[in-house]
Amino acid sequence: MKYCKQNPMKKNIFVTGSPGVGKTTLIQKVLDNIPPGISSCGFFTNELRESGIRVGFEITTLNGLRGILSHTRFKTKHRVGKYGVDVAGFEELVLPFLHSEKTQIFVVDEIGKMECFSEKFCLKMAALLDSDSPVFGSIALKGGGFIGEVRLRKDVEIVLVTHENRDSLVPILAQRISRMLL
Repeated sequence: MKYCKQNPMKKNIFVTGSPGVGKTTLIQKVLDNIPPGISSCGFFTNELRESGIRVGFEITTLNGLRGILSHTRFKTKHRVGKYGVDVAGFEELVLPFLHSEKTQIFVVDEIGKMECFSEKFCLKMAALLDSDSPVFGSIALKGGGFIGEVRLRKDVEIVLVTHENRDSLVPILAQRISRMLL
């Protein structure tokens, strides 16, 4: 358990690692391995590809709604590299599903530069991190501002995902989260 120190005081768990290491897949596999019937809400971020080339990122909520977070063709003032970010569309899609009433666990993939263009998202995330329900998700490997604030919280555990450990982390994190929820 070199990469995943268990600390019962830390109820919020975020995986981090290099792009393409498998953070989203790891989160999905962990969720597949927790007991059924757990009330969850949140979202996943996935790459959008055209002819094998990444052109943006798509958001998918846990209940199946989809929207485009960023795209190379978006002409917006909010940019990360070659991607224009649709902050208003992101807020409209995601924020209604991040509510604490009857939710046992929040899934947030990810807290990254694009998502943090939304001040409303950052405020909602701060409230969720302070709530009684755990937050499980991914966070950018580097970053200041809100990303840095989350990484420094005493109730947040950061788990480094590598190609070598990603598969072995699934049962460890699934067991840890199951224990928190039951």
